[in-house]
Amino acid sequence: MSTHLNTVFRILGPILAISTYFFCKGSVGMEHAPAMTAAVTILCAVWWCTEAVPIPVTSIIPFAVFPLAGVLDHKILAGALGDKFVLLFMGGFMLSKAAEKSKAHLRVAQGMIKLVGTQSNRRIIIGFMLATAFCSMWISNTATALIMLPVAMAVIDRTGSDRRFAVSLLLAIAYGASIGGMSTIIGTPPNGVFAGIYEKTTHIPVDFVSWLKIGVPVSVLMLIACGVVLTIFVKGGGNYTQEALGPWTPGQRRVTFVLGLTALLWITRKLPFGLGGWSKWLDMPMAQDATVALLMVIVMFLIPNGLKDEKGKRDHLLDWKTARDIPWGILLLFAGGIAIAKAFGSSGLAAVIGQQMEQLTDGMSPLMIIAIICLTVTFMTEVTSNTATTTLLMPILAASAVAAGVEPSMLMIPAALSASCAFMLPVATPPNAIVFGGSDHITIPQMVRHGVVLNLIGVIVVTAVCYFVLDPQKGLGIQHEPTPAVQVDQTSNK
Repeated sequence: MSTHLNTVFRILGPILAISTYFFCKGSVGMEHAPAMTAAVTILCAVWWCTEAVPIPVTSIIPFAVFPLAGVLDHKILAGALGDKFVLLFMGGFMLSKAAEKSKAHLRVAQGMIKLVGTQSNRRIIIGFMLATAFCSMWISNTATALIMLPVAMAVIDRTGSDRRFAVSLLLAIAYGASIGGMSTIIGTPPNGVFAGIYEKTTHIPVDFVSWLKIGVPVSVLMLIACGVVLTIFVKGGGNYTQEALGPWTPGQRRVTFVLGLTALLWITRKLPFGLGGWSKWLDMPMAQDATVALLMVIVMFLIPNGLKDEKGKRDHLLDWKTARDIPWGILLLFAGGIAIAKAFGSSGLAAVIGQQMEQLTDGMSPLMIIAIICLTVTFMTEVTSNTATTTLLMPILAASAVAAGVEPSMLMIPAALSASCAFMLPVATPPNAIVFGGSDHITIPQMVRHGVVLNLIGVIVVTAVCYFVLDPQKGLGIQHEPTPAVQVDQTSNK
């Protein structure tokens, strides 16, 4: 964005926010608190979508304005910064840094490619797509794309294949990174935004396994569609052999073990069919997925990797120099969205919006509503940050669902998943930008041609899976047992 346009949006944001406040108070007849919440939401929306101000800075606005305006106090807002999903992603980001440091993920990627085979160009493309998708389930899609891009460029240079193969291979990395992240709750930020705001609305936590019920079917179907779209016109090949990475290092083996243990603990914390899970067997009802992530981060700091650092001291699987280089701005964005969701509920703005949305959607079938949400969010995130867009929409969709008498996840999950289905433009997602800017093999028209097909397929897939998997009254069907409250001895407080 040009400096001039940036300045225009910096000024336009506050003007629209002030106008919104007086419109809500005067014309709509709102009280001060909901009107101020609407004004802050508009300001954040303008600055988030245009990035006139850095997204993390915009995310701080609710924490500064709501206490000054008397909407929420700092005690309530502090809960947003320490929300368990903010902590889950902080832990997840740090664990992914440990994988990057040891390059254990390259071992996994090479194994996936070997499993699919390299006998043809089609197999190579599908192998890279699946390897990227699998890595993106556990580490950020940006890091995954950055890691896989040089490997793909080496393949293109060594095979000397045609331009169609090169374009499809690079797009397989970009699209695989986005699609793979949809399958797990930690795979991509929009999933975490949904989970955090959903729990604030319904008081029902979304755990790792519950998300797999919806995330895995969507990812599998999208990977199949992506494989067909990218390889349908690709022919020939079979002259590529993988470069040997040498024997596994002790650090790689240990990191892989800890990451595998982390996934196992997430999956078995709460088991279906009345089996309980380790949190019940060990009488640890307060344990959450974030608890596991943070515990495993500590373990990474304690286990040596068999090497020496630059000072000659024993190195470990994770060190602070590596761990601190996580996207803290994303965590602030999560917290800002949760703060806005809290204000929506406490101020009464959620009820007002819900009533208006109920009138707009009166007579529309749930399938039609889900399809409209998917179509709107998919193409909206082509030009705006998918995480910021999700953060903005979640409180509105939650309020609309409550007013319409349907489970909030019926509207919120389609939006969260669709936010990851932007495949057309380099600016849509970081993986798209990485493969576009990191090579001279792809043009924007080529990305648009492939991307628009996948965008439309994504709308159909997300709509269908959400409609048939989610229950209108029970959503993901999560069996929730309230976390026991901590008993405080009041007699000691004198």
